[in-house]
Amino acid sequence: MDAGLVVEVSPRLGGRMLHLSLPGAPNLLKVGDAVATQPDPQVDAEARDIGYLGHQVWLGPQSQWWMHQQSNPARREAQAPWPPDPWLSYAATEVVGQTAEHIALRGTPSPVSGVRMVYRYALPAGTSGTLQTSATMRNIRDTPVSWDIWFNSRAPADTRVYVPVANEADVRLRHDVDGGFDGLSGATAGGFFSLDLDAPAAGKQGRRGKVFIQPRAGWMAGFRAGQAFVIRFELQPRERIHPEHGQVELYLNWLPDDQAGSLLEMEVHGPYTTLAPEAEASAKETWIVRRYDGPDRREAQLAFLATMLAEAGIEP
Repeated sequence: MDAGLVVEVSPRLGGRMLHLSLPGAPNLLKVGDAVATQPDPQVDAEARDIGYLGHQVWLGPQSQWWMHQQSNPARREAQAPWPPDPWLSYAATEVVGQTAEHIALRGTPSPVSGVRMVYRYALPAGTSGTLQTSATMRNIRDTPVSWDIWFNSRAPADTRVYVPVANEADVRLRHDVDGGFDGLSGATAGGFFSLDLDAPAAGKQGRRGKVFIQPRAGWMAGFRAGQAFVIRFELQPRERIHPEHGQVELYLNWLPDDQAGSLLEMEVHGPYTTLAPEAEASAKETWIVRRYDGPDRREAQLAFLATMLAEAGIEP
């Protein structure tokens, strides 16, 4: 797919997106070596996570991933929060519609989550540098299921991210501190939250943790490798987001001396929904990408972002 954007989607690996960039520019997504080394994964109830990365869809809340299934009783009894559902993560999908400008993929019914997913990626006509992506979950059980649609986009850890927030009370940081990792460094200023890659404390190898955010507008933005991008989504009131999560979440695992092992996750949750048998729910994101030749400084990037948002008709 190329209409001012280069987009690569893998039907074989759960319908995930593996590349997104302007033509000739570096990939904005981080992709794991497993894409090449494990192109045909085995999918069953004992399967573990495989680090394909890229942009994919999970279901939330995470604490319920293995709680409503009979395929792996041990994970249910352990209330396992990991790994993600293998059928959603990397089972092959069926291409059910494709043109030069869009692709639609239908996933495999999952005995773990009780849903079947459909994914759509489209390059809308007349809007260069724009990608629309959506996910629809359908309840395949004869009893209700309750989930939210959770977009998870993996990026290189040095991506500079901005999330619009009303105040510090809308931001909660979880610092995953241990013998090797320091917590996160971030700040809310001028109506935006951003993470900082400050050097970790002496004796620590990196920074790790997660941020849970109730945004004040339906977007977040990133800067990296001469590109600026905005991920637009439908803003939800706090009460529609499962209390375990934030509508926007950022997970950082940063090792200054190991960029290959470092990772940033830019995540968006849709509303937590109970589906009757055969019922469906959908969520969508729109990505807008532009070239950015300015400095890696907050004030310069926010000024560029204000212009980019205005041109797209997005509330700043």
